[in-house]
Parts: sequence; C-alpha cells; structure tokens
Amino acid sequence: MSDVVTEPVSRQVPGLAAEARERDASDELAGLRARFVLDDAVYLDGNSLGALPAAVPDRIADVVRRQWGELRIRSWEESGWWTAPERIGDRIAPLVGAAPGQIVVGDSTSVNVFKAVVGAVRLAGDGRDEILVDATTFPTDGYIAASAARLTGRTLRPVTPAQVPDALGPRTAAVLLNHVDYRAGRLHDLPGLTAAVHEAGAYAVWDLCHSAGALPVGLDEHGVDLAVGCTYKYLNGGPGSPAYLYVRRGLQDRFDSPLPGWTSHAEPFGMTPEYEAASGVRRGRVGTPDILSMLALEAALEVWEGVPVEAVRAKSLALTDFFLRCVTAYVPEGRVECLTPLAHAERGSQVALRCDDAGDVMKRLIERGVIGDFRAPDVLRFGFTPLYVGFADAERAARVLAEVLA
Repeated sequence: MSDVVTEPVSRQVPGLAAEARERDASDELAGLRARFVLDDAVYLDGNSLGALPAAVPDRIADVVRRQWGELRIRSWEESGWWTAPERIGDRIAPLVGAAPGQIVVGDSTSVNVFKAVVGAVRLAGDGRDEILVDATTFPTDGYIAASAARLTGRTLRPVTPAQVPDALGPRTAAVLLNHVDYRAGRLHDLPGLTAAVHEAGAYAVWDLCHSAGALPVGLDEHGVDLAVGCTYKYLNGGPGSPAYLYVRRGLQDRFDSPLPGWTSHAEPFGMTPEYEAASGVRRGRVGTPDILSMLALEAALEVWEGVPVEAVRAKSLALTDFFLRCVTAYVPEGRVECLTPLAHAERGSQVALRCDDAGDVMKRLIERGVIGDFRAPDVLRFGFTPLYVGFADAERAARVLAEVLA
C-alpha cells in the first residue's frame, strides 16, 4: 500500500484545472465521449457498470420490433441470432489479444468460471488433485472454485497471487486468478504467473472482468489456457449483459465442459439422447442464447471501432496519475490512503482510496455529481473508463472529494 501525500484544501496547487483543459483538448480519444449517453455528472463507476453507448437503444428497438416482432422465428437464421455467440466473441477477441474462433459469448461470469475451472481440472487429468484460487479474488470466483473442487474431488487451496509460484507443484491441476483486483485495482502479472503455472504442468484460468477493455491482455501471446470475463464494465454491454469464455485453440478439441447443453452439441437439432460435443469453441455454449442482451452487447462493442487498446491504456494511466496528483493537492492531510499501486505495471484502471467514513462520503459525492462506488468497510473506488472520462472529470472529482472531506 502507498500513502497519498496530501495538502490542506486551503493550499490548492494552482493550474490543475487549466492543465486538465489543455490535456482534454489534445486527447486523441476525447471525441469518443460522443458515442455514449452521458450527462454533466462525473461518472467514475464504469468498473461496475459502463455507460450506455448511443447506438444501443435504436439497435434494440430494431431487434424487438422487426427481428422479433416481424420476422419472429425466422430471425434465428435471417438475423443471425444462432451464430451470435461466436460472432460477438470474435468482436471481443481483439480487445483481449485473441485470434478469432476462441471466444464464445453467453451465460454469466460465474457460470463461465465454473465451466473453465472444471474444464481445466479435466484437462489436467486424475494425477493432479489440487486447485489453487486467488485468496483475494471477487467472492463469487472463490465460491465457484470451492464448488468445482467438491464436485471433482479436488482440494481447494487459497493463496495470494504473489504466493502462486511457490504453491505450485505436481499436485496442481488448475489455478484461478483475477487479472485486476476488484477492490484495490492491483494489476497482477498475467504473463509471469501463466508461465509459472505451465512450468508446473497445470492450467491457468484468468478472470478478466476488471481488465478487458481497460488495458491490453495478450491471451494468445502469453499462452493463457482459459479465461472468462463480464461485458458490462469496460465493454459497456449493459446491466447483466452476457459474459464470455475463452478456450485456447490448442485445447478446444479436449475441452470437456461440465455443462453440455443442446446448443453445444455437434448436431443441436438432431435431438439425439447421446451427447457429442461440437468442434471448436462452440462446445463452450450451453443453452439458448439470451438474444436481447447479446445483441445490445454487439451494438455496444461498435464504440471500439478504430480504437486501439494500447491508446486506451496510455490514457488510463495518465488519468489515474493525474487524479492522484489532484488528490494529493486538494484532499485534507491524512483523510485518505491510496490502496492502488503507484507503479504503472501494477495498476489497473481504477483508484481505490481508504477512508474511515467511506460509505457516507460516497453518498455525498454522488449527491454532488461525482459517481464512484463504496466497498465495505472503508474503500472508495473510482473507475476510469478512458473512452468517456476526461482530465477535467478527474480534477473535478478530486476537488469535490476534498470539499466533502474538509
């Protein structure tokens, strides 16, 4: 943890607002804000729910009125409903560094974590009886990993990401890790930890919920085996939008999903009593796709056209650096402590500040048009989505935080 060095509000550093305006004026991504439905509030909660892309309402109106209302059952073929899980997966693929044909969209993150962990254990075989799970992970991942261990007869061993290399051994079947810690915003070493897992002969499963759409991931480059992620945070797919599952191409013919549904059957309309898995990543499907949410997500992903993830990452780091400078300049001394690493290589796209009365502080921030979120017992989280957050937003957020805390 690193403390933010702070100054009293009465000693504000001059020029920060002017600097913010200058940096927004020269920002190559600033024009992307127009692709979203936003108001005058400073929206720093895109790491929980992304803003609404402007193209989504009309697209959904067409899906409901024409595709469903007029074409009805014909839309499974004529409107491409049936192939949507793979088609939309291919749209997500460049954002996480994957070639086409390795991501399928559908179900929730939790369901996909279950598929991935059990699938990884089955890939590892009977000789390996231990699953490692990130002890600091989002709670659901831990719950799912524990259930997967019970169902497969394995032992679950919670460890921190830093402890993983020493915890690996001949018993390890699979390792489930978060790329970015949901509470503190710490970015974990995906390349190094994946390599360590492979050296031990185990399989790596990564949760990308807090990194996809915020920074380069490099799934193919770093040889990740399986990965999952939600689409309603930095990918802006909408509340409850379907998650996705990545299965590395070289593993697809051996991936044995614990949830074999009719849409992952080699002949889904054959209705045979025996299950035969489809080829490729399609075997990650389960039941009938949730078309309305899925096509809303597809429309939302259009905001990424022509946007390199590397540019998003550069702006993310610049924004969070600038926000921390503003916090240092504005916030009364000793009122907050920064939990997010200052080193760029260890930082996601959020800033977490510890504050004794964080719940009440966040309520007052929201009342004043600065929207972040609170994590019990004492954490203020501010998520920076570079597609629509600017430097003036960061300066205003820090200034209002100082006024609330003064």
